[in-house]
Amino acid sequence: MLFTSADINTWIGSFFWPFTRIAAMLAIAPIFGARMVPVRIRLITALLLTWLVVPLLPPAPALDPLSAAGALVTAQQFVIGLAIGFSLQIIFATLVIAGQTVAMGMGLGFAQMVDPQNGINVPVIGQYYVVIATLLFLALNGHLALIHMLVDSFQSLPVAVESLSREEFLSIAHWGVRMFADAIMVALPAVTSILLVNVAFGVVSRSAPQLNIFGVGFPVTLTLGFVVLVFAISSLLPQMQHLMDGALSAVSLFGSGVR
Repeated sequence: MLFTSADINTWIGSFFWPFTRIAAMLAIAPIFGARMVPVRIRLITALLLTWLVVPLLPPAPALDPLSAAGALVTAQQFVIGLAIGFSLQIIFATLVIAGQTVAMGMGLGFAQMVDPQNGINVPVIGQYYVVIATLLFLALNGHLALIHMLVDSFQSLPVAVESLSREEFLSIAHWGVRMFADAIMVALPAVTSILLVNVAFGVVSRSAPQLNIFGVGFPVTLTLGFVVLVFAISSLLPQMQHLMDGALSAVSLFGSGVR
């Protein structure tokens, strides 16, 4: 049997370019890209997913992976993978911002813990939201939706030489802008309750100046914050579903310009 260099380059590219996109997605995606997940596990998972996905993909372009055009295709697959993982990572960043907002209102802004997802220090309330979001993400089969979304991306954005348009990047940027608005919606019940308590203590301090407002207000605000968090946890599920739907919509738009 005779094989030409074009055939060999096509075989290499048909596995290497999908692997680049999948590996880039796993490096930044929630749970898969956590600091506590070893690099070897992510590498093995990327190789396994590539091996399963390659038979379902359209033919790869007949390009030399080491050529200038091949390097451009590799860079595009890397960016696409990062964009898919980043769209889901914004969900957890939204909840971290919501936890920081609530913690500052409760007076727990100084209490921080290490976030195992990103390896950084976040307020305790933010870590609480991250843990709940991780459990809800797994319960809602978010990890399976992420893999399904990745496989569908090879249909909307096949491996090709065409460059990505500005609209594809804007779709992810617009989804990132919603992060702050959604964080306020998640933290709104606790923040509103704490604000009403602070207003009430302000009225009390004006009517009774001899009262030590700091000695009384901090325990009450802290206790009320925890009580509100317990009652507000029931509303976190629909908010999590809303965030996941927004992430899936953002990724579906990423690629609409080159279909």
